[in-house]
Amino acid sequence: MAEPRRLPPGQRNVRKWPRLDLGIVPRFDPKTWDFRVDGEVDAPLRLTYEEFLGLPKATVSTDFHCVTGWTTYDNAWEGVSIRELADRARIRPSARFATFTCADGYTTSHPLPVLYDADVMMAYRWDGNPLPLEHGGPVRLLVPKRYAYKSAKWVRQVTFTAEEQLGYWEVRGYSNTADPWTEDRYSF
Repeated sequence: MAEPRRLPPGQRNVRKWPRLDLGIVPRFDPKTWDFRVDGEVDAPLRLTYEEFLGLPKATVSTDFHCVTGWTTYDNAWEGVSIRELADRARIRPSARFATFTCADGYTTSHPLPVLYDADVMMAYRWDGNPLPLEHGGPVRLLVPKRYAYKSAKWVRQVTFTAEEQLGYWEVRGYSNTADPWTEDRYSF
């Protein structure tokens, strides 16, 4: 059993994490899939799946926390850092946030300082295998220090913005900061 301090308050440790989403698992065709980076940038990107996988790779091992009360330890992730995408798109000084738009219509956003942490990425591998579709494959956002609803699944677009745009759950009363260590689940 892990040290109690590793498990945030109100969480329980699980080995297998459940699938939670809006009820739609988008189809994935590597021949037609693309990933876009736009908004407050000078060089918008549109990457094919092969091009995305060819970007410099980041790796991290993190715990993963769901707002519904479960945590899974020691997840090995591979992907592309947000900083890498921002640099390639030549982000403008006016950009202070990023909004993530997903294939199922889901959205979420974060301030850039959160996204530039070393353990934050657009993940495409989990525990040595391609990220399963039911857990957000081919590419999901990973923000380990936030509840998992802030780690959007099936991301297809990152839009850098000057002003923050609240996402799907945030406009429905969930916390925008979503800190598991303070049990920051709701905004009211």
